[in-house]
Amino acid sequence: MNSDQKDLIIKDTISSEEIKNLIYTIRGKQVMLDSDVASLFNYATKDLNRNVRNNIERFPEYYCFRLTAEEYKFLRCKNFTLNKNRRGEHRKYLPYVFTDYGITMLAGLLKSEVAVNISIRIVNTFIEMRNFLNSNGQIFERLTNVEYKLLEYDKKFDKIFNQLNQKENIKQNIFFQGQIYDAYSLIINIFKKANRTITIIDNYIDDSILKMLTKKNKDVEVLIFTSNKSNIENIDIKKFNKEYPILKISKTNKFHDRFIIIDNKDLYHCGASIKDLGKKCFAINKIEDIGILKKLVNEIK
Repeated sequence: MNSDQKDLIIKDTISSEEIKNLIYTIRGKQVMLDSDVASLFNYATKDLNRNVRNNIERFPEYYCFRLTAEEYKFLRCKNFTLNKNRRGEHRKYLPYVFTDYGITMLAGLLKSEVAVNISIRIVNTFIEMRNFLNSNGQIFERLTNVEYKLLEYDKKFDKIFNQLNQKENIKQNIFFQGQIYDAYSLIINIFKKANRTITIIDNYIDDSILKMLTKKNKDVEVLIFTSNKSNIENIDIKKFNKEYPILKISKTNKFHDRFIIIDNKDLYHCGASIKDLGKKCFAINKIEDIGILKKLVNEIK
């Protein structure tokens, strides 16, 4: 028994139900993915598609068309054959899909006994499904609309959960002794929110603040207002500015408490010096009063 005969026997064992699971409805047409057609025809996907491109005049849109990125993503989310055999998971190009007309044309073009025989079974399955859909069209249309809506809701939930994980909407938090990493992570997340400026008011800063500020967004200017008691060297500032510009430090005795101002619009009050985060129990609060923010910004000008 030659290899073609073995392949034909293998394909004959595929049930109509299995073929149905390879058929999708896209743009109002029943179609089959190029990688699934190639597998059934015993061809490599790239070779099958090369035959299509070389004879593109034989494949009008109602025979064959290429999926958009959104359509392909929707298919992948359905978790059918796209993930079952890991096929199509890391494709360089968006896939083609074929209607029953396209599959018939392709089988004739390839001139393969396996392709011809399996194409007949595929087309028969297409016809069977089309008759079924015609009888239950409204129900399936509603189900498809529900699936698209669920996909959109998933995107929105992912966005919300990402925001929560990044703690971008922090209003207030309290840290207890020993929560050093959590406290530093929260401050760094606050710094990352800045698109233009970070203003820090803290009388007792040291070079640990510079390590945290390396996480800021590029080109964000940093202004630090501190007292003469701060332990930070000019050489450290110069080194920082060579790689993460721009940092400016001003000495003042106007302030007692610690504050962080982001882009002159978000104001945070820190109950401890930034260098002492996590060493003792302290709180961080976002001050929502715009009037207080404006007064503080005017005070440091």
